[in-house]
Amino acid sequence: MSPEFLSNDEVIQQARRNMAQPAWDYLVGGSESETTMRRNRLGFDSLAFRPRVLVDVSNIDLTTTLLDHNLRMPVILAPVGGLIRFNPDGGIAAAQAASEFGTLQAVSQVAGHRPADIAAATSDPKVFQLYVHGDWEWIAAALDDVKSAGFRGLCLTVDSARSSRRERPMIHGSSQPRGSSPFDGPDQAALTWDTMDRIRDYANLPFYLKGIATAEDAKLAVEHGVDVIWVSNHGGRQLDQGQSTIEMLPKIVEAVGGKAQIVLDGGVVRGADVVKAIALGADAVAIGKLQGWGLGAGGKEGLLKTLEILEDEVLRVMALLGVPSMDRLDPTYVTEGQPVTQPHEMSAWVNMPEDRIL
Repeated sequence: MSPEFLSNDEVIQQARRNMAQPAWDYLVGGSESETTMRRNRLGFDSLAFRPRVLVDVSNIDLTTTLLDHNLRMPVILAPVGGLIRFNPDGGIAAAQAASEFGTLQAVSQVAGHRPADIAAATSDPKVFQLYVHGDWEWIAAALDDVKSAGFRGLCLTVDSARSSRRERPMIHGSSQPRGSSPFDGPDQAALTWDTMDRIRDYANLPFYLKGIATAEDAKLAVEHGVDVIWVSNHGGRQLDQGQSTIEMLPKIVEAVGGKAQIVLDGGVVRGADVVKAIALGADAVAIGKLQGWGLGAGGKEGLLKTLEILEDEVLRVMALLGVPSMDRLDPTYVTEGQPVTQPHEMSAWVNMPEDRIL
């Protein structure tokens, strides 16, 4: 049975009680001034709804599809490194929660458990997320392992040419030696569109390109045969001083022109965020921090409850907005709005303690 949390701020507070400081800092922090991370929140808060009335919303359909995956709602689990830091069962617990809830899990190469073990945890389709840490021989061997493990999609992350300065874990303690990163190296930094093409062709799997932040790159991705454009700024954890992902989305949607599906992450923590992203053209959103908090609060059951609470929020927003199904959402349901709070990692919850349980 899922824990009796009433809201996701209760989930977060329980996760904080359970998690060690280095794991907490790794999950909640961004890079440098954390401007990009805060802009992700500000972007959603700067949009207001335009509700319609006298619409029959007695039955609301949240289901959708991402490629050939049926989703209970348009929310998937983002590939998060170090899930084992938040709960000993890590990615395996996340796989079980995704299966029980009815969504898609994207498995990070560095989730903490062997990707093959996560793949084997349930029979549901999963997507593997790749960082390039070696030459072509290394890449080919990694892709062979991905296919033999039964993954049904490949996600290449391309916004990590160099590790960022995430100063919370740098200063407050981390599981890595001070100032080091396993992601700095010539191979990830040398990625090009030609390399991406070679990886996509060799894998011969539905292909997701994660880290798209401009219409120009979205257009190139379509030209290179990418199946899913993943709009992401790494949750504000890579390049600082960037735009929010929801701010990028409309121009990217226009550039894609329906020739690929679109996933968005970055600051998605409320049902209203999900609805705004879908209204502006995303096919699904991905959750990272919420996933980590759910696992930290109670493993599989904690994450399952987090998803259930998020679903309830989405349902209520759709009803009050006057939209009976996800495919009826469009940009006419949102407009510019004035933010009423200063954005930070906890500003989406009014019941969070004043110290933001840092």
